[in-house]
Amino acid sequence: MIFYFSGTGNTRWAARQIAEITGERLLSIAGEANGNCRYALAEGERIGFCFPVHGWQPPAIVRNFISKCKFDNAKGHFCFALCTCGDNIGRTMEMLATDLHKVGIQADSVFSLAMPNTYVCLPFMNTDRPDLERKKIADAGRAIVEIAQAIKERHKGVCSTVKGPVPYLLSNVIGRYFNSRMITDRPFRVDSSACIRCGRCAAACPIGNISGGAGNLPVWHDDGHCTCCMACYHHCPAHAISYGRSTRHKGQYYFGRKNNNGNA
Repeated sequence: MIFYFSGTGNTRWAARQIAEITGERLLSIAGEANGNCRYALAEGERIGFCFPVHGWQPPAIVRNFISKCKFDNAKGHFCFALCTCGDNIGRTMEMLATDLHKVGIQADSVFSLAMPNTYVCLPFMNTDRPDLERKKIADAGRAIVEIAQAIKERHKGVCSTVKGPVPYLLSNVIGRYFNSRMITDRPFRVDSSACIRCGRCAAACPIGNISGGAGNLPVWHDDGHCTCCMACYHHCPAHAISYGRSTRHKGQYYFGRKNNNGNA
């Protein structure tokens, strides 16, 4: 079984490629998190965790889900983890290892996969240029086949990740501040004159954090559940959603989006 969380589709695509090659079933963490999170594995079944990097750490929704997990017979089953990122991941996998250890499992192999950047809420961060976006997707398409094959063959001890130049600083200092202080939906705004009330933002939110379907303006719940995955912002066809002033004149991206022209 492969547990995955995805906002703008990068990780969902990667998880689906792995599932197709390995024959494993896909389970959405957002869909599973409110259940009893108890699982019994079939003979030979693998355990996988796929997620995007949020501030050089595993997303809170993933960490909280793992803390609730109970596996009746995990011993002896191959376990892997894959994270998608814009560039590097810091100590994301070390943090994941600590979370997995608490529930009695460990990842036999870990991978990171560079995909187009989606976080645009800081002044110096934007979507990738169209040419870089295309290159990342093409490179990822080749890499995911090799990753999935290694998982299918249960290769242990693989650590194919890009940590970056100062992983401790990225994850334990910057990432800790980012994930404790900057994951909130309060800065989201919608331009009512530009909004076409299509409901795509609410439909795109992986955790159902937005009220307002077709015919209505979106309303964010402001109840602490937002993951700041930016799916709502990126899926808005009218570019009517902003995150404070940080997203002014910035691009949009989600996996499979056509005619992405970079900066809008």
